[in-house]
Amino acid sequence: MSLSIGIVGLPNVGKSTLFNALTKKSVPAENFPFCTIDPSVGVVAVPDNRLTRLSRLSNSEKTISAVIEFVDIAGLVKGAAEGEGLGNQFLSNIREVDAIAEVVRIFDDTDITHVHGEVDPVRDIEVINLELMMADLQTVSKRQGSVAKDVKRNDKDAIFKDAVLTKLSQGLEGGKLANQLELSKEELEVVKGLHLLTMKPVLYVLNKKNGAFNFDDENDERFNKLVELLQSIGAKYVIVDVGVEHELRDVSGEDKETFRREFGVVEDGVDNLIRVGYELLGLITFFTTGEKETRAWTIKKDWIAPEAGAAIHSDFRDKFIRADVIEWGRLLSAGSYVKAKENGELKTVGKDYIVKDGDVIEFRI
Repeated sequence: MSLSIGIVGLPNVGKSTLFNALTKKSVPAENFPFCTIDPSVGVVAVPDNRLTRLSRLSNSEKTISAVIEFVDIAGLVKGAAEGEGLGNQFLSNIREVDAIAEVVRIFDDTDITHVHGEVDPVRDIEVINLELMMADLQTVSKRQGSVAKDVKRNDKDAIFKDAVLTKLSQGLEGGKLANQLELSKEELEVVKGLHLLTMKPVLYVLNKKNGAFNFDDENDERFNKLVELLQSIGAKYVIVDVGVEHELRDVSGEDKETFRREFGVVEDGVDNLIRVGYELLGLITFFTTGEKETRAWTIKKDWIAPEAGAAIHSDFRDKFIRADVIEWGRLLSAGSYVKAKENGELKTVGKDYIVKDGDVIEFRI
């Protein structure tokens, strides 16, 4: 399963630097707007200590992580929906991703320019959200125009679609993202076909800087207002020192921990961002393990066993008979598949079994 998160934000907030830290892939990150024109794509391993431990247990030749695709998208500016700052191209790139990581600057530093002159996180979010909403309004208006003839003919399906489109239009014009509107199951089916930008889940990445005036550390009013806004819309957010994570991208082991302490950054911000992004997409992981390979497989939450099996090969869905399942921690405690089976820890499940995060599965066909 290939799912992607687009990194967006205003110019000069740290998008490309974050992308570099995530992927160890070199893309331009100079201190001026629009230095990134074409989106760069990088595949990032999802950090998971369970995978490493299972691989050790099986003495596997290979260990393969679950992955997420990150897309570095050039900075959005006010007027993007009307084509300002190459806006149409950027909005098109956002449309193609499954979720959005919106980078928001939360520090003052006179050496790093801000496109609006001063840093105001709430305003920055509002600028980006407004552009996304305006782009969606154009999409909704165009679709309403296409169903207008059928509405005049009293076509029931067209009338229902038009009502949903009107609801969307009114919500967007009222300053609400499409994913904040209360929609029925039937209405959601109509909305899905529109591929709206503001229906995508959003993770806010609050970027601070070591040695600068950081709003969270200084209890600045701008940070308090930002948190109030994010809480009011039920948004997920992570705080990351993007610059530090970029500096540490090629450092490993004990040296990395030493440098992290020197910078005063306790948590691995990039790893935390990847994990939260994984959750944001509604994903979970199951494992297969053996001498040849231990692997983490990505599936959607609440998938049943045959659907999960299809992540490996379509035969495990189409020819599914049963599966042997054990929770990863129980397998480690048992010490081997053989002992787990002797202890009655392995359970055999059928087609209706809902796979849980951390399951170790062996499919039978």
